[in-house]
Amino acid sequence: MNAEGLVEVVLPGKVEPEGLEIRHGAVPVAGPGQVVVRMEATGVSFAEQQMRRGRYYDQPPFPFVPGYDLVGTVLATGPGVDPALAGTRVAALLKVGGWASHVCVEAADVVPVPDGIGAAEAETVVVNGITAWQMLHRKARIRAGGTVLVHGANGGVGSVLVQLARAVGAEVIGTASARHHDALREQGVVPVDYRAGDVAARVRELAPGGVDAVFDHVGGRSAVDSWRLLAPGGTLVSYGSASTMDDTGSKQWPVLKLLGRVWLWNALPNGRHAYFFNIWAGRALSRTRFRARLRADLTQVFGALQRGDVTARIAARLPLTEAAEALRLAESGTVAGKVVLNP
Repeated sequence: MNAEGLVEVVLPGKVEPEGLEIRHGAVPVAGPGQVVVRMEATGVSFAEQQMRRGRYYDQPPFPFVPGYDLVGTVLATGPGVDPALAGTRVAALLKVGGWASHVCVEAADVVPVPDGIGAAEAETVVVNGITAWQMLHRKARIRAGGTVLVHGANGGVGSVLVQLARAVGAEVIGTASARHHDALREQGVVPVDYRAGDVAARVRELAPGGVDAVFDHVGGRSAVDSWRLLAPGGTLVSYGSASTMDDTGSKQWPVLKLLGRVWLWNALPNGRHAYFFNIWAGRALSRTRFRARLRADLTQVFGALQRGDVTARIAARLPLTEAAEALRLAESGTVAGKVVLNP
């Protein structure tokens, strides 16, 4: 039925980007309840940068195909799936497996991409968009007039967070290196250089009463500083431990330590809240509820993209077979937006 072959990128172990392997095989066949998606765009997210170092806290054993999310067209449907899905453009959140020309996915896990949104544009807001939306609206519940601090305001998640927060009418303070400050100012963000001196002191000057929410992907000391910057009733949403990416030793420990801090902070009687955000939370308890929430939130993000509340930021597009170069580029810290892989 299909003359195409499968092309996928394999992470064989803890390797430099050049150690990624390209593998060829047969296109997968959709089983019951599944669809085969022909990938049109996948991307490099922070997770892959951690995975290649063996630092992502629940990555599968090596070797495996990385790729946190993808956008593509349904090529074939398995038994029990509406055949009308074939030919539609969809997005899927996978955690691993996206760096492949063809991917088998549960039909219930794909979310339709609205007409008029290109595959690469949509790709920039799948994992980053859902993460930003859920942290802003489901955890921090930010309203117009609130003030938020976004660490890494120029990063994949940070840049979407900034735009979604501005769209609801919140004031945004964003940390980034100096070269990104003009771009942030254009978006109505007050930039703070995280490399220049005491970030916490600068934020206190800007928001003497504290901020309503802090979104922190750095972890470690940064999370402690972030907690202290909150106004009464404020919310800290911690969503990673970037500061420990190059550490050796247990990859679980930084996360467990952060969870311990979050538990302790929430036990304090000061009306502030702390969350450690995990996009997969609740999936084990109720897959149906998890899927419904994911679909609703990604649909909202696609709507924001259509309205222009969020702009897709594509840093670069490279072919799948140049995944090593894409990973290097994403890790270089020199690009703004998402590095996208095309077939």
